[in-house]
Amino acid sequence: MINLRINTDLAEKILTGFIRTELNRVGFTRTLLGVSGGIDSALSLYLSARALGPENVLALRMPYKTSSSDTLEDAQMMIDALGVQSKTIEITDMVDPLIQKMPNMDKLRAGNIMARMRMIVLYDQSVTFKGLVMGTSNKTELLLGYSTIFGDSAAALQPIGDLYKTQVRQLAKAMGIPDKVIQKAPSADLWQGQTDEGELGFTYEDVDKLLYLLVDQRYRPGTCIEEGFDQKFVNRVVQRMQKNHFKRVMPPIAKLSQRTIGYDFLYLRDWGT
Repeated sequence: MINLRINTDLAEKILTGFIRTELNRVGFTRTLLGVSGGIDSALSLYLSARALGPENVLALRMPYKTSSSDTLEDAQMMIDALGVQSKTIEITDMVDPLIQKMPNMDKLRAGNIMARMRMIVLYDQSVTFKGLVMGTSNKTELLLGYSTIFGDSAAALQPIGDLYKTQVRQLAKAMGIPDKVIQKAPSADLWQGQTDEGELGFTYEDVDKLLYLLVDQRYRPGTCIEEGFDQKFVNRVVQRMQKNHFKRVMPPIAKLSQRTIGYDFLYLRDWGT
């Protein structure tokens, strides 16, 4: 029996404490994040507001011309409910000049440009707001590589990065995030009609169960197949995890000296603080 249920009270306590500790460790008391109207950014926003106080959180809406009006409305609904600070900065005029210069531009490339432009805006605003950029990626996305490297995967910390998508839904419900946000089809909103599950080719509910066995329980792929998972599905998920490993680690450094960063020089980044 695969049990992905979490103690939501404990999870909230741990994650709000994590946010406060990690910011204070490096001398910050404020954070900012992109808010899309989806459940992942909503949960990161709610956790940040509870950890730091709404006055210390900046929510940025960064629509493109094809962005759904629902995403903007849902994001604003949560901004108003929490009382956090907010800005709306449209990225269309920043993105389109590059897209128009590139022949044979496809949806994936254009979507990556949008994701990276949003991160440029976030890091620029982090200077004036004097806050660290909060990530919004969940464990399922990180394991599958379902993100844009140096785009939505770029952040100072990832509070929900150890929660599978189905667990994100549990905690979001417990924290009072509106049902409309929880129930909507997950989407990065990079082009019209895009959904996460449509792109991936499987549901979060199914893949979370498989990932839990592969990662948390250390099952071999063959054992997962014996447990009833389709062989093609297992192979596809394992290949995605392996293929996208580079997104989960710092760039490897060629070893030349006695102490190489990432190999022998492994001090924790807090340096004992």
